[in-house]
Amino acid sequence: MSRVGKMPVAVPQGVDVQIKEDQISVKGTGGALSLTQNSLVKITSEGGKLSFAPANDSREANAMSGTMRQLVNNMVQGVTKGFEKKLTLIGVGYKAQAQGTKLNLTVGYSHPVNMEMPAGITVATATPTEIVVKGADRQRVGQIAAEIRAVRPPEPYKGKGIRYADEKITIKETKKK
Repeated sequence: MSRVGKMPVAVPQGVDVQIKEDQISVKGTGGALSLTQNSLVKITSEGGKLSFAPANDSREANAMSGTMRQLVNNMVQGVTKGFEKKLTLIGVGYKAQAQGTKLNLTVGYSHPVNMEMPAGITVATATPTEIVVKGADRQRVGQIAAEIRAVRPPEPYKGKGIRYADEKITIKETKKK
């Protein structure tokens, strides 16, 4: 059995988990998330803990039990604490402004780039060169952060562009005569 799938998911106080035939729903202070249930995994709830077991002895069921366990764990963490990604703008004149559900980026193009944020995702700018993407759904937070980074990815010669706060860019040496 999968090592990850063997560990139960602890459901904290104030989080409501509902297991139906085809869907798992998690509600908490951070919002509500749902996930379609896989037929290869049996989910049991007992004493504030969720256990995941493969439905049969196949490799796919074993792997899917660990995957489902981690997805449900991310949902529980998302509705309690939430997830966030930090991005940094490096470059002269590069700045970002968050206005409600819109993010305005000035990153060296002839025009500002405006991005609309989906429901459940909030974007804040602590300083004009820092962007913080927050939300309950880990996958969506990461996807939005990747889309923001793709507007102007960091280039390897000067390091200018939008990068994750913990990302290291290896600067290349310029061509010599």
